[in-house]
Amino acid sequence: MPAYVTLVVKAMATAINELIDLGAVTLLVPGILPIGCSPSYLTKYETEDIEEYDPETGCLTKYNKLAEYHNEQLQKELQSIQALNPQTNIIYADYYNASMGFTREGTLKSCCGGGGHTIINTSHGCGQPSTILCDDPSQYVSWDGVHLTEAAYAWITVGLLEGPYTTPRLSTLCISENATKIQMTTHENKSFSEH
Repeated sequence: MPAYVTLVVKAMATAINELIDLGAVTLLVPGILPIGCSPSYLTKYETEDIEEYDPETGCLTKYNKLAEYHNEQLQKELQSIQALNPQTNIIYADYYNASMGFTREGTLKSCCGGGGHTIINTSHGCGQPSTILCDDPSQYVSWDGVHLTEAAYAWITVGLLEGPYTTPRLSTLCISENATKIQMTTHENKSFSEH
């Protein structure tokens, strides 16, 4: 698996360097989520061996270790790219740790699925009449075993914008000022086009 991670990180580095060559000045590069907590992984790699699971989270340990290794290698590569391109702002988004803070009841289950302890069944896709849906998606991380819920994305976003989950830390003041400028420009353009 480490060789595969190296290939993935190198491919990401190539894309980042191409964007910089095209003139990108600020890049936000996300790490990967704790895949060992994903309902799709928990279903596909389910085992009776309790040693395979983290006793605190219930996640599959070896897949989370793989995600952690990927994220460590990605951060090292980003540091190298940043050193060669001091004019560029490269921000690492720590999706892994930002998402691990979501501690609601449905952290290891999907909202939309076909049943089972992870509420996912690959033979019953979302949207089919036999699909089981949760009562409150805001209590779940995963919508369908692969995609996150709106609540999980909101949780991660707050962690990235306001919390400690970016390196370097994002300036919310800068984000707010830019959002205000964009709103003003949009309003001015709309007003101008109405005349």
